[in-house]
Amino acid sequence: MTKQIRFNAFDMNCVAHQSPGLWRYPGDRAWQYKDLEYWQDLARIAERGLFDAIFIADVLGTYDVFGGNDLAAIRQGAQVPVNDPVQLAAIGAAVTEHVGFGITAGTAFEHPVPFARRLSTLDHLTKGRVGWNIVTGYLPSAARNFGQADQLAHDARYDHADEYLEVIYKLLEGSWEDDAVVRDAASGVFAIPEKVHHIGHHGTHFDVPGIHLSEPSPQRTPVVFQAGASPRGVAFAAQNAEAIFIGGPTRDAAKSTVARLRKALVEAGRDPYDAKIYLLSSIITDETAAGARAKYEDLLSYASVEGTQVFFSGWLGVDLSTYDLDEPLGNVQSNAIQSALEAFQGENADGRTWTVRDIVKLGGVGGQGQNFIGSPAEIADTLTDIVEYTDVDGFNLAYATTPGTFEDVADLVVPELQRRGVYQQEYTPGTLRHKLFGAGDRLPDHHRGAQYRVGGPLSTIDDHTDTGRPIPAVI
Repeated sequence: MTKQIRFNAFDMNCVAHQSPGLWRYPGDRAWQYKDLEYWQDLARIAERGLFDAIFIADVLGTYDVFGGNDLAAIRQGAQVPVNDPVQLAAIGAAVTEHVGFGITAGTAFEHPVPFARRLSTLDHLTKGRVGWNIVTGYLPSAARNFGQADQLAHDARYDHADEYLEVIYKLLEGSWEDDAVVRDAASGVFAIPEKVHHIGHHGTHFDVPGIHLSEPSPQRTPVVFQAGASPRGVAFAAQNAEAIFIGGPTRDAAKSTVARLRKALVEAGRDPYDAKIYLLSSIITDETAAGARAKYEDLLSYASVEGTQVFFSGWLGVDLSTYDLDEPLGNVQSNAIQSALEAFQGENADGRTWTVRDIVKLGGVGGQGQNFIGSPAEIADTLTDIVEYTDVDGFNLAYATTPGTFEDVADLVVPELQRRGVYQQEYTPGTLRHKLFGAGDRLPDHHRGAQYRVGGPLSTIDDHTDTGRPIPAVI
């Protein structure tokens, strides 16, 4: 195999991210999510393992589909309490040089103007190591917290996100010219006004006439991350995404999703490999196969059945409290994560219809993704086989325990992959985009966002006009 396998560490600023109940496991530090030291230690581990990024998920509501309330979510610490993810990029970047930070933020509940400034700020502070994971939302409780009766319909959320991205691209790519900032001490001019443009956006959801408030950062637009495998989500990813996260409880499901994404990228006028595709997975390993299996069984004994049902009820948009554990999901409709529901309405790896009990056992350790259990050599065999079979680029690694799962991958699995020549030996210098693609720091010319640059075909800038007033002399 010639393709290099890539890893992201998948975490969240909360106690129980994907594996409810495992915060009780001896040595687990998830309960320290409030501490700066935890995130800096995690950043160092990820960099030691030459991971592409720490990908930090987020929600703005509680999981209240299970049982029709959020009591179980609160009891289990199931992504509540949860703190903001954005600050973690700067915290982790302060103690590392290379690893990236993928920050999740939704398009539904924050205006693009302050958010664009937040992206530029992080990209400056991290020297270009930031990615933005775009989500459109799936929790009805989040919509209610913002005064809405419910979230928009699935496809309408993407329609709204399309315009949100248009505004972001105009601000980050089309407002400040590259040479607008001159810092001319002799004349007293910091930036040339004629090279800073009003974007003049007037759309269905947003009116943004003015300029971007930040000067251009190393990447301008951070690397665009996205997770969406529904037909509308795939179309959105094909237009925007540079890193795509997919689920898939079986190899065949993952292979089908990757093929659809590669095809959609071509139909959008991009190269099929213009986006790195990462498969959600968990790795349970030890020095021996027997040790890894024993570790998994031990971890599973701490998993929370109720917490897993809480998560999957929210992800699937189906109240699993109304199902018997041995009952299949059946043909139900959902306004949540449609690709997740579709995956579990098919057949499992044994050729049987998924039951609620199957889902609970799968998700107790690692959440929606596949669990890979074995010695480092066995894990390496599995990963290379999956990459060859599915055409994924890498793996978005959910933890069973933190930071233990990530330490095991960095210290046991990565060296084995390196020995086989299928994992990088060192980081490529430069920004996150440069590390991923080996090209420039900026969006490539054929990316949708690049079309909004000053003078680009989709630019709508409203230029400043020269007032003719002299520049005051420096005192």
